[in-house]
Amino acid sequence: MSAPEPAPETTSLPLVDVPPPTAEDVEPTDVNYDEAFYPARPRQVRPRARRNQQYGDAKPPFDPVGTNPAYVEWLRGQSMLGDAKTLSRQLSGQASMWQNPYARPNPRKAVNSASVWFTAYPISLITRPGQSFLAALGSPKLWEAFEQIGIQAVHTGPVKRAGGLDGWEYTPSVDGHFDRMSMAIDPLFGTEDEFRSMCEVAKDHGGTIIDDIVPGHTGKGADFRLAEMNYRDYPGLYHMVDIPESDWHLLPDVPPGQDSVNLDAAAERALQEAGYIIGELQRVIFYEPGVKETNWSVTRPVIDTTGQVRRWVYLHYFKDGQPSLNWLDPTFSGMRLVMGDALHSLLDLGTGALRLDANGFLGVEKGVEEAAGWSEGHPLSEAANQLIGSMVRKVGGFTFQELNLSIDDIHSTSSIGPDLSYDFVTRPGYHHALVTGDTEFLRLTLRQAQEIGVDQASLVHALQNHDELTYELVHFVTRHKDEVFELGGRSLTGAELAEQVQSTLRERITGEAAPYNLVFTTNGIACTTTSVITAALGIRDLDTITDDDVDRIRDAHLLLAMYNALQPGVFALSGWDLRGVLPLEHEQVKSLIAQGDTRWINRGAHDLAGSMSQTRMSGSGLPRARSLYASLPDQLADESSFAMRLSRILQIRDRHGIAAGTLLDVPDVSHPGLLVMVQRTATETLAVTVLNFSADEVDGTIRSEHLPDGARVTDAFSGEAVGRIDGAHELPMHLGAHRGTTLLVREAPDA
Repeated sequence: MSAPEPAPETTSLPLVDVPPPTAEDVEPTDVNYDEAFYPARPRQVRPRARRNQQYGDAKPPFDPVGTNPAYVEWLRGQSMLGDAKTLSRQLSGQASMWQNPYARPNPRKAVNSASVWFTAYPISLITRPGQSFLAALGSPKLWEAFEQIGIQAVHTGPVKRAGGLDGWEYTPSVDGHFDRMSMAIDPLFGTEDEFRSMCEVAKDHGGTIIDDIVPGHTGKGADFRLAEMNYRDYPGLYHMVDIPESDWHLLPDVPPGQDSVNLDAAAERALQEAGYIIGELQRVIFYEPGVKETNWSVTRPVIDTTGQVRRWVYLHYFKDGQPSLNWLDPTFSGMRLVMGDALHSLLDLGTGALRLDANGFLGVEKGVEEAAGWSEGHPLSEAANQLIGSMVRKVGGFTFQELNLSIDDIHSTSSIGPDLSYDFVTRPGYHHALVTGDTEFLRLTLRQAQEIGVDQASLVHALQNHDELTYELVHFVTRHKDEVFELGGRSLTGAELAEQVQSTLRERITGEAAPYNLVFTTNGIACTTTSVITAALGIRDLDTITDDDVDRIRDAHLLLAMYNALQPGVFALSGWDLRGVLPLEHEQVKSLIAQGDTRWINRGAHDLAGSMSQTRMSGSGLPRARSLYASLPDQLADESSFAMRLSRILQIRDRHGIAAGTLLDVPDVSHPGLLVMVQRTATETLAVTVLNFSADEVDGTIRSEHLPDGARVTDAFSGEAVGRIDGAHELPMHLGAHRGTTLLVREAPDA
C-alpha cells in the first residue's frame, strides 16, 4: 500500500506527565479487580516450614571418604534431599496445604500479581562496603525507586550455595551459581534472615520476590558425593550408571586434579553398545571440542560406604559440574529434592514465585534403533512440570520457565506446567528488526505464536538478562525445519530462514561491525541490550560514543522497552538496562571466557544506587562495566532520563490493563520499519501499539479489520485526539525514528 499524505505527528514518549484519565477515558468493565488483583502471597492460608540447619559448615578432622561415618553424616546434613525430607514432614497433613486451586496454569493471575520485573544477577551488583547483595535488594530506598518506576517484582537470580564439594572443601560454581548444591543461602550473597527481610520489604511496597529452582540438575555437592558413594537413595537422584570394574577399559582416565572427564563420541558409542547408557542425545548444549563433546562424563574411582571402589557414568545436559536429575527413578529421589527446594523458597524464605531452570530436560529415553535418545519434548518433562507447577500453585505461588522451546512446545506446556514462559519466540525477532530496520521477521514470529495458540499474556517479554542474546530459533530448526515460510520476497524452509536470520545478526552485531560483542557457541551472541543498539547505530568503537549518541541509544532502548511492555504479558528488565551498561572488554574476563563461555562479557558489574562510583568490581570479583545512564537516584530526578521515560510507559501499561489483555492482530504495514499490535486490554479498551524500528521518520498507515469504522483515536501518552478510523479500517500517522506510541480506539456512539 502506498504511503498517504503526512498526518499530524502523534506524540510518542512525551517528556511530560501522563494526564489523569478523564470520565470519557473510563469505560465500563466486567473485570472484577477484587478477584483479579489478588495478593501474590495470601498469608492467611500460607503454611510455614523450616529446613534443618543444625549441621552448619563445621568440618570434623577425619578423612573425607565413604567408609568414614562422620563424613557421610556431615554430607547428609549438607544435602538438599535431607532438607527436603525435613520440610515435607512439617507440611504433610496440614489444612493450609489445600486452600488454593492448583491443577491448571493461570497466567493472568500471575501477571496481575506482578507484571513488571527487575531481573537481578547476584555476582554483578555492586553494593556498599559491608552490605550484602540481599541487603541491597531489600533496601527500602531501592524499593521506593522501583515503585516510582513501576517495578513490582524482583527476580533475585541464583543466591543459594552452588558449585561442589571436594572432600570437606567447597569448590566454586561452574555456571554462574546455576549448579545449586544446597538450600542454604551462599554467604557471598547474604543470610536467610536478610532474604526473609527482603521479602517483607517487597510486600510493604506492593511487590514480591521471585526465586530460582533447578529441576534439571544440581551441582556436585553433598547429594552427588553421597550418590557416588552408593549411599541409600542418593544414586536415584541422578541419571548415573555404575560401571563394573571389568569394563573400566571402556572408560577414559580422569586427569590428575579432576573428579570426572567428558566422554568423547567413541567412548559414548562403546558404552551404548555395551548396554550401559542410551548414548547420543538430540543435541549437545554448550558443545566445545575437547571440553564437552557428549552429554556424558565418567567419575574418577570413588570409595563407597562399604569400601568398594566404583566408577559412574552420569548424564549432564549442560556442564560436567551439573549432573542431571532423574525424574523416573524408583526412589523418586529427584522429585523429592526439587519439591523440597521449591517449598523451602516459598514457605521458609517467603517468596511469591519461582523460575524453573532447565525444566525441559527432565525426561530421557533410548532412541529407536540407531536414532538419538529422546531428550527434548518428552512427556516425562510435561508430567514433571505439571507436578512442580501444581505444588507451587497449591501453596499460593506461581512459576515461569526460562527455556528455549518451539512455539508448539510452549503452547503445550502452557496448558499443564508453569504459569508463564520466557519469550524466546519474538526476542530474536525484535533484535533483528532493530538491526535491519525491517519488522517482517518479527511479525512472522508473532503471527506464528497466534496461529499455534500461544497467549501473549502467558509470556515474559524481556530486555537483557544474565544470558546471551539467544538466536537458536528452535521453532524453525526443529519441528518446522522443512516447512516453507516467506521472508524478504523469498520462500525459505524453516532451517534456511533460521540460518538467514542468524547470519544477519552475526554480521550486524559482531565481528567487524561490533567487535565488542562475541558469538556464544551455537546459542547466540554475548552482548548487552545497549551494545545491540550501538551496533545497530553503526558505532564500531565504544570509546567514540558522544552525548548525541547516548540520546540516540536511549531512544532505541526505550523503543525496545515499549515493544516488550506495551503488549500482554510480563515485562522484565535488568540493572544492565537501567544503567545502560556496555560489555566488558574481552581482556577483563579473559580467564572466564577461555573455554568458550563468552557470556561473561555481558555480565559486567554495575551500581544501581551510584553510591560506589569509585569501586572497580563487585564483591564477587566481576569487573565494573561502563554505564551510559546515570544512577537511579539521579535518573529519577531527571524527566528526560531512561528510568523516568520508562516509568511513563509503565504508567500507560498499568492504567489501561495492557498486561492482562489479549493480542488480536499483527497486521501488514505500509512501511517495513513499522510494527502494529492490536489488542483488547483488560479494561476492554481496544489499544494499538505502533512502533518504528527504522532510523528514519515514517509516514504510514495502520490498518486492521479490528479497527471499527468511525472510531475515535487518542494517543495514550499525550491524551491528544489523533483522528478517526476511516471506512477502510485505516488511520494515517507519523512517527519519528525509533519512536512509538499506543493509540486508544473508542467506538463512535450510535447516531
